[in-house]
Amino acid sequence: MTTSDSTEQGTVTSSVADGIGVLTFRHPKGNSLPASLLAQLAAEVDVLSANPDVRVITLQSDGTGAFCAGASFDELTRIADADAGQTFFSGFGRVILAMIRSPKFIVTGVQGRAAGGAVGLIAASDYSFAVRTASAKLSELAVGLGPFVVGPVIEKKIGLAAFSGMAVDADWRDAEWCERHGLYTQLSDSAENMRAAVTRLATTLAASNPEAMAELKRVFWEGTEQWDALLSARARISGTMVLSDFTATAIGAFRAR
Repeated sequence: MTTSDSTEQGTVTSSVADGIGVLTFRHPKGNSLPASLLAQLAAEVDVLSANPDVRVITLQSDGTGAFCAGASFDELTRIADADAGQTFFSGFGRVILAMIRSPKFIVTGVQGRAAGGAVGLIAASDYSFAVRTASAKLSELAVGLGPFVVGPVIEKKIGLAAFSGMAVDADWRDAEWCERHGLYTQLSDSAENMRAAVTRLATTLAASNPEAMAELKRVFWEGTEQWDALLSARARISGTMVLSDFTATAIGAFRAR
């Protein structure tokens, strides 16, 4: 088992048992994602992906509240220049790339609301379970930004029409909408049932042919080979936009709610 060092900045914990790599992240502010947590998530996905004892990876967040509140507003307000902004938003890109390029299936369990970048993590999963109260939204436009980095993986998973709808109308979509459009694969009535479903599927996959699963992963994510450059360019857009007066005011108003 590995664990990150800073509770204030959040923690990432991973463990391996019976062919299943379990990856859990937490942050005291709604399981939000500061840069350090994003870096740890990407690194742990790579470690589990390279571990021959791991046949499948599960991704979850800690607690019974929000699955993930998205980007850390505390860090957004501290970005001082475009390079720092690009570096921060590239963190989401690195996690997405690690997930879709892993040769192992990644099964995600969503026990609560998912906002902003969290939607990108769910979309980068190969299968996702969620509770019926797990609404989701792309909140970026409401704070003067746009879902530029997470956009490609969300569009690939749910299609352009559904993605553009989420991006333009930055309001909550209920879990049934998310399942209907493919962001969630299966819904459960409770977090307990959802986590049990994750374990059942992961156990089945851990006994499946790893070569077949790796080939399926390549099929699922065919066409993403140039995403390193694409997501870097998108991170530059976000990293520059976050410096604008409009965005600073919008983030301030959002935090004051």
